[in-house]
Amino acid sequence: MSIATDGSAVAGPLAACLSLLKEMDPNWANAAQTVSGSPWTSGILPRKFVELVSFAVNVACTNLNAEGSRRHLRAALAEGASREEILFVIKCASVMAIHSCSLAAPILLEESKAAGVRPAEKPPVPTPACDRMKSIGQWNVAWDPFLAIDPAWTDAFMAAGANIYGSGVMPAKETELLSIAFDASFTHMYAPGTRRHIQNALKAGASIEEIFEVLKICVAQGMQATNLGVALLREEMTPPSVPNNR
Repeated sequence: MSIATDGSAVAGPLAACLSLLKEMDPNWANAAQTVSGSPWTSGILPRKFVELVSFAVNVACTNLNAEGSRRHLRAALAEGASREEILFVIKCASVMAIHSCSLAAPILLEESKAAGVRPAEKPPVPTPACDRMKSIGQWNVAWDPFLAIDPAWTDAFMAAGANIYGSGVMPAKETELLSIAFDASFTHMYAPGTRRHIQNALKAGASIEEIFEVLKICVAQGMQATNLGVALLREEMTPPSVPNNR
């Protein structure tokens, strides 16, 4: 929940710019608030979780929106989110960068093979974290290429991830819904992960409506462009003050 410059409460991603936007284009302001504020008013997801997902989309390593992150962090705390829940989101937002390897490692192996370049010979190393994930059915074959290239680093990364997702801070359904938000966000749009986490969310008991509500939160965060742009427009169109030297 944000407070507009006129002192009214604002549900959703629109911040203090809403009152400025109403001055410039009231029809668009009302339409934008209705659409972007829907996840906050529909009641499909708890308000605390709506704010946690909004915080996730803003703090994600593919976004790093400081203003939006702070605003939704404050709102999540106000709705009762714990420090552990906030840290859980932050950790997840950090390790999603592994998709750089998910995307590029297979290409690296394909192109190096085509070029006749072979990886350096390395002695076998233990990979207990990866082995355990395989044994309990949590291994993703998309990780095979970077496990083949650097097994020690891959195992260390997977061990770090297991400490996050195995912590029990968030139930499985909420964890998968957060993961959908990270992967489907307009700053990431990682299709393989989006599909995988939708499958997992459905298995964990999420409804179609709950999953779509997460997607609506992702769309709503597009209004961060309005928060930034309208404030800049007002600043640039305000004539500079002329000092009175008399």
